[in-house]
Amino acid sequence: MLRNLLTLRQIAQTTISTASRRQFENKVPEKQKLFQEDNGIPVHLKDGVADALLYRATMMLTVGGTAYAIIS
Repeated sequence: MLRNLLTLRQIAQTTISTASRRQFENKVPEKQKLFQEDNGIPVHLKDGVADALLYRATMMLTVGGTAYAIIS
């Protein structure tokens, strides 16, 4: 009885997990090429506009927070 339940559980998990998986294209080689290029851009900015915006927002918050801490 227990063996049957374990087998059923295993079959159900396998069916559910394989049915819900999506096939994604492997983009790792492309990203490796991008980040290994020697083009003078820092690694934290190489991925494009989103990285630049996040970097600038972080710097503004850091400078603003430091100024606020000094003034207060």
